[in-house]
Amino acid sequence: MTVSFSGPGLWYATRATGLVAMLLLTASVLLGVLTAGRLRAAAWPRFLVMGLHRNITLLACVFLALHVGTTLVDSYTSIPPGAAFVPLLSPYKRIWLSLGAVALDLFVALVITSLARSWLGHRAWRLLHWSGYACWAVAVLHGAGAGTDERSAWAAGLTAGCLAVVGAAAAWRILRRWPDRRVLRLGLAAAAVAGVPVALTLSGYSW
Repeated sequence: MTVSFSGPGLWYATRATGLVAMLLLTASVLLGVLTAGRLRAAAWPRFLVMGLHRNITLLACVFLALHVGTTLVDSYTSIPPGAAFVPLLSPYKRIWLSLGAVALDLFVALVITSLARSWLGHRAWRLLHWSGYACWAVAVLHGAGAGTDERSAWAAGLTAGCLAVVGAAAAWRILRRWPDRRVLRLGLAAAAVAGVPVALTLSGYSW
């Protein structure tokens, strides 16, 4: 038997944990991009950035679990447990919650493959770890479409800020080796920057 509750407190908890999880995932992706780009500074050695990246990702796991848990026990939305992992099972905001399920599946896969990194080998792990960017992008779209706060200016600004920060870091990473494949890198950098208004438009935010 599934235990379910309802009330404004639970709904606020779902929204708050979702927003915090998005911010933590954004910080994790940002640190991952900087680590991959071999960013070095006297005050921020590479091992410190890598450790911070790992710890923020673990903290994101906690808030993501709280977000999924509070969503499933809320009887107002009546979301079946399987919908957390399987797309198109939820009768409530089916498309947007399906994106959340995809993001969760990708995140779980990232955690498992990171724990098995020594067994997989660095090359295979690095290839699989690229799915982290897709996980973050799908999670942001999920929050933009499913969140009830996204029609407000502050929430839309928060989402735009996350997209802009990661987009800028990705553009820096792409353009860092500018002489190599100039046209391809310029196109990818432009796509990263253009993703901010496109994602907000897809979520239904009115400019």
